[in-house]
Amino acid sequence: MPRPDRLALALSAVLLSSAACAAQAAGFDDWPTKYSFGNGTEVSATGNFAYDVVDFSGDRGYGTAATALSDDGHYRRREFGIGLKKKDVYDFTAVMDFESKLWLDVALRLETKALFGADYGKLRVGYFKTPVSMESVAASRTASMMELSAASQAMFQGRRTGVEWSLERPRYAVSTAYFFGHDLQGDNPGTTAAARAVWTPVKDKNRVVHLGLTGSVENPHGFRDGRGAYFGPSARFRARPENGLTAVRLVDSGSLRNTDRIVRNGLEALWIDGPWSLQAEYLRASAERDNGARDFTAKGYYVTGSWVLTGETRPYSNNNVANIKPAHGYGAVELLARYGEVDLDDGGIAGGRQRDLTLGVNWYLTTHFKFQANYVRMSADKGVLSADPDVLEVRAQVHF
Repeated sequence: MPRPDRLALALSAVLLSSAACAAQAAGFDDWPTKYSFGNGTEVSATGNFAYDVVDFSGDRGYGTAATALSDDGHYRRREFGIGLKKKDVYDFTAVMDFESKLWLDVALRLETKALFGADYGKLRVGYFKTPVSMESVAASRTASMMELSAASQAMFQGRRTGVEWSLERPRYAVSTAYFFGHDLQGDNPGTTAAARAVWTPVKDKNRVVHLGLTGSVENPHGFRDGRGAYFGPSARFRARPENGLTAVRLVDSGSLRNTDRIVRNGLEALWIDGPWSLQAEYLRASAERDNGARDFTAKGYYVTGSWVLTGETRPYSNNNVANIKPAHGYGAVELLARYGEVDLDDGGIAGGRQRDLTLGVNWYLTTHFKFQANYVRMSADKGVLSADPDVLEVRAQVHF
């Protein structure tokens, strides 16, 4: 079980912060983060700052220094960005996470109605998320649980540079994209073709039924480092133990060399009915390999249920969920449960299997302040090794 002293310290920090925020909550929804010019152009600042504390107990890894899980507490995210927008014409976003020192979305989106006089969808060019994994493409500030499911972590390709066309109608949405070259960190050379299709037979303010299908085909490229050494195309699938403060992965396929193509697929479903919601995904990724190497397939799923005790409905926009907007002065409270599995054993590779049950509570104090607590009961196996750590983590988040 988690150490009482660490838990007390973490909860005390959250409660003290909450009390200070509650005293001024009425004015916190009126932050001047946007400025509009006379011609309709709007410039804005965006930010997401999350401080986490984690306590591991039980089996802290596989008994080796490389897999040891250590208690920790520091910023999980320090995201800041700028936006430029003219309604029904274009919008531009540039965001960086100063904690991980990585660029996030840097992209320009154009409305075809402004270009051609009719709505043929939107065109986006720049650096943004690839579409496979509904949980992963949602904005980090809107995460229901503190971390992505293990399946999403393992299968999500990340951000790439490319172009996208998307079209949304009242009952459906489709998008296609082509990504090329390196990412903005200069890594992951290659190309990817991707698509997403969503059907929403029910799409009301308090009721939503969302069914989706995603897929992508990645062709990784080899590269030469600064010393001229050549590294061939490869793939890798891995997941953290439901905490982002540790670099340890208890399940990891390792580098799969001679990978010619990576095919990713996803099935997604979301149901919202007033304060209740249910979200689930099944994800699969296959590395097709050359030179006699056996192909490898990773697969996994998760199911997340949510109940908003205070009666609000989780918002649905841009074919995904968003943060709850409190209807009461004391905020909104949400209870959650998620079960997920990921299987990275295939093709003679013992990448491991991970299963986890996560219980969570979210307190949306205002539209800018959010507090989260997750308890994770996890089980991991890799070859003859096994671990069953418990994870207790809390987060204080401010976003705008």
